Amino acid sequence: MKRALLTLAAISLFAVLPNRSHAEVFNPETYTLKNGMQVVVLPNHRAPVVLHMVWYRAGSADEPVGKSGIAHLLEHLMFKGTTKNPDGIFSRKLAQHGGQENAFTSHDYTGYHQTVAADRLEMVMALESDRMTNLVLDPADVKTERDVVLEERNQRIENNPSARLREQANQTLYPKDHPYGRPVIGWRNELASLTREDALAFYKANYAPDNAILIVAGDVQLGEVKRLAEKYYGVIDVAPATPRRNLVASTAAITGGETVLKDARVSQSVWSQSIIQPSLTNGDPVRVTALEVLSEILGGGSTARLYRALVIDQKLALNSGTYYDSGARGEGRFVFYASPRPGVDLDTLANAVEAEKQRLLTDGFKDGELNRLKTRMLSGAIFARDEMKAGAMTLGANLAAGHSIADVEDWPERLQAVTEQDVLDALKAVISEPRQITTKLMPKGAAQ
Repeated sequence: MKRALLTLAAISLFAVLPNRSHAEVFNPETYTLKNGMQVVVLPNHRAPVVLHMVWYRAGSADEPVGKSGIAHLLEHLMFKGTTKNPDGIFSRKLAQHGGQENAFTSHDYTGYHQTVAADRLEMVMALESDRMTNLVLDPADVKTERDVVLEERNQRIENNPSARLREQANQTLYPKDHPYGRPVIGWRNELASLTREDALAFYKANYAPDNAILIVAGDVQLGEVKRLAEKYYGVIDVAPATPRRNLVASTAAITGGETVLKDARVSQSVWSQSIIQPSLTNGDPVRVTALEVLSEILGGGSTARLYRALVIDQKLALNSGTYYDSGARGEGRFVFYASPRPGVDLDTLANAVEAEKQRLLTDGFKDGELNRLKTRMLSGAIFARDEMKAGAMTLGANLAAGHSIADVEDWPERLQAVTEQDVLDALKAVISEPRQITTKLMPKGAAQ
């Protein structure tokens, strides 16, 4: 009964949105300041709280050659202070007012965010806009944070077999010198040599209003956000950011596309297959949306085909699924993964995954299967509206990767237009793509 109610909710909500020619997802209000900074407002009046985010179109993929890790190191250094707010005053003041903060770096962007009472929004804007261009770096602070990040790399990469395998595999999956082939945290030897001058050079090249997106979500009104944004961000007058270079991948087939890592710390084997596929950056929107549907039908949870076949019916796996990165600034990846039950080898698991791909290709969809799947995906988008952070994260990530608000807001319409043949064509493209690799993570001493 609950499932039926969710289905009806999904259909009815998207059918009755007022004054819309078609269904949308988050319905943001947006404008651009005179200095080029994009502002996105997502009112949500369920609680007197506001989420303030600044996204920079600068991630590890934008780092100069030989300076891997500088984007993430700069993220750490941004908390050191400015002339006006030195020595961690930003964080202390935010904490005194009951706020929370964090930051993140990816291949495609870096983001900073604060959650605070709605009547403290002006305070946060004053603090964040100050460090956009007025960061002060002491050489001793740079050395300290560099050591912190090196230790972070020890914990997250060196001491994590899964992360080490992923790092090795990415070097095979992407062409030589492609920025997606290096870790966001950086190569150890390059990270250890980063300097204050490197951090300031990356900061000045990339941290500017025309390279940033301000997203404010929560208990706010558009007019008030616009007034504050113009007061604090609109007055910033610095040189434009360095234009981003294109991320063009090779179309050559990958040879030796299997990476195996055996480690005594591994207690559970894992198999995966990563396949290059188009993203919104370089792909036909129909194909991209069909790939999203394909990921959902094959690997989207415990009701998906792979889970039912490998975990429930054949009892070969403990878990299985898929992942597709449609929002990447470069090309996307379509990933299959599974962990075997005791006594099941990884090749048997890989063959079972392949059999499920072929079964969908040969037998097609069951009656009503695609429509039920679309309804479930739309339901997820509806419930995401209730969470203050969901829209901010989705829009921020897409805008910072070079996509548009329309790419996000038109998604329900694109989803509804996907046909069974579109999905099967997407599956054929996944199967035939020569740029793919397989990884095997295994306990030390295990038979390959």
